[in-house]
Amino acid sequence: MARPPAKICRNAYRIAWGGLPDSGRAASVGAMNQAPGILPSQSIEDLIATGAITSSRPFDGDQVQPASLDLRLGARAWRVRASFLPGLGRTVPQRIEDVAMHELDLTKGAVLEKGCVYIAELQEDLALPPGISARANPKSSTGRVDVFVRLLTNNSVAFDDVAEGYRGPTYIEIAPQTFSILVRTSTRLNQLRLKRGDPPKLSIRSVGVDLSDGVAGFRARRHAGVVDMDHVDGHDPRDFWEPLIPRRGELLLDPGEFYILASKEAVEIPVMEAAEMTPIDPSVGEFRVHYAGFFDPGFGTPEANAVGSRGVLEVRSHETPFLLEDGQTVARLVYEPLTAKPARLYGELGSHYQRQGLKLSKHFRVWG
Repeated sequence: MARPPAKICRNAYRIAWGGLPDSGRAASVGAMNQAPGILPSQSIEDLIATGAITSSRPFDGDQVQPASLDLRLGARAWRVRASFLPGLGRTVPQRIEDVAMHELDLTKGAVLEKGCVYIAELQEDLALPPGISARANPKSSTGRVDVFVRLLTNNSVAFDDVAEGYRGPTYIEIAPQTFSILVRTSTRLNQLRLKRGDPPKLSIRSVGVDLSDGVAGFRARRHAGVVDMDHVDGHDPRDFWEPLIPRRGELLLDPGEFYILASKEAVEIPVMEAAEMTPIDPSVGEFRVHYAGFFDPGFGTPEANAVGSRGVLEVRSHETPFLLEDGQTVARLVYEPLTAKPARLYGELGSHYQRQGLKLSKHFRVWG
C-alpha cells in the first residue's frame, strides 16, 4: 500500500478572538476585525455593501472567495510597448498615453498574443477605509497557463500592492508567456486579498516537489493554439502539453520552458489562516515557482472533506539547465491569520482544484 503523503499544515490559529461564538456579521466585524489579519469573505462583502469596493457591473455571486475577491476585466485593453509603474503623482491612464500602441475592445473578445504586454481596465474600483490595504495575485487558472499578470493602481510604486486608504480604479498588466489567450469583458485573471494592518507571519513551510513514479508533470508545447480563458474543459491537453516521466527521481529543467508539477506533501490551510506561496530563493535553485500565490482557508482540510490536496507548482527555469530531484524544496508557504473565521471555506461554492493531485488548469480536459 502506498504511503499517504506528508502534510504541510498549521494547527488552527488561537488568539483572543479565536474562540468567540459565531453571533452574526455585526459581532464578527465589530469585535474581531481590529486585530491585524487577512479579511474573510463576510468582511469583504461588508466592504462591498458600504461602498469601499464598487463595480461598473453587478458583482457575481461567486466573486467573493473565502479570503479574496476575484477581479474582472473591463471593456478596454491596450497593447503597450513596455511595462511600467505610474509612480507618485501619476495615474495609469497618463502612463498608458506614453506607451500605448493600439486599443482593444474586450466586449467583443480579443486575443492577447504571447510575448506581448497589455494593460486592461478592471471593473472594480476601491475606496479603502483607514487601516485596510490589499495585495493581488494571479488566479490559479491564470498561472497554470503561464500568463503573467500584475495589478496596477494610480500613483503606485509597486506592482500588486494597494496602499492603505487607496481610492481609485484598478488595472491589470497581462503578459502571456507560453500560450496566446482569448479574453473578454468579465474574464477573471487575478484576485485581491484585503488585510487589516500588518498581519504576523505565523510560520513559513518548505514545499518539496514530487518526482516519484509515473507521470510527474507536464511541459508546455511552444507552438500551441489559443487558450480561451473562459472555456472550462474546452481544450485537448495533448495539443498544449507533453507528459513528463522522471528518471531515477530526477527531472532536467530546460531554460525558458514552462512546467506543471505537484508538491510532494499534501497542503492544508486551516480555517483561521490563509497562505501565500512565495517565489523560490535564488540560493535554492535557478528557477521560478508558482505565479498564483494565494491559498484560501479550508484548502486541503478535513472540514472541507479535502485531506490530501496537493499544491500544483508552475515552474519556469532561468538561464541555465537545472536538475531537479524528488523531494527537493522548490517553494515556501507563508501562513498568516484571518481576522475572523470565514463564512465559507475554499471549495464550498465549487472548485476545480480542491482535492487535486497533479492537475492542469480548468481549461483542459482530464488527461487520459
